[in-house]
Amino acid sequence: MDKRTAILDAAERRARQGGYHGFSFRDVASDVGIKSASVHYHFPTKEDLGEALAERYIKSILAALGEADQLEPVAAFDRMADLFLKSHEVDDLMCLCGVFGAEAAILPDAVRIPVDRFFRELIAWLASSFGDVKEAELAVATLEGGLIISRAGKQGDFLRNLVKNWRSRYV
Repeated sequence: MDKRTAILDAAERRARQGGYHGFSFRDVASDVGIKSASVHYHFPTKEDLGEALAERYIKSILAALGEADQLEPVAAFDRMADLFLKSHEVDDLMCLCGVFGAEAAILPDAVRIPVDRFFRELIAWLASSFGDVKEAELAVATLEGGLIISRAGKQGDFLRNLVKNWRSRYV
């Protein structure tokens, strides 16, 4: 793995645990086993690193989702829900853009703008299957909110039960 990718991986893990302001270049350098100057070489500012994190996260989530327009609504919802469940149950991490979104008022625009785009992209992706933007907005809000509630209260099954209840609306 190249250093840039290792830096992004370490920074993403830290950001998904503590938010944009919850880590430093020194923390990331320590995780990767390099000097903080090496982090600055690849990402001159934290804003540059945050923007790169958000852009990479968007790209990876959309790639994992694939095409939605040929999916039935329940299959599209399940595909998205699986990503949120994996984040919670396997990775034990928050959604990167969910954490950053909670900090939107204090994020630099270079980071806030792609975070906003992330949510618009998720809604558009689901809406292409649902045929209804409002329903897609509700589904995305349900998944992101369910992830937050599950993690905040250490309620392991909350998100899984929420997904099950949501899915029963279509089956």
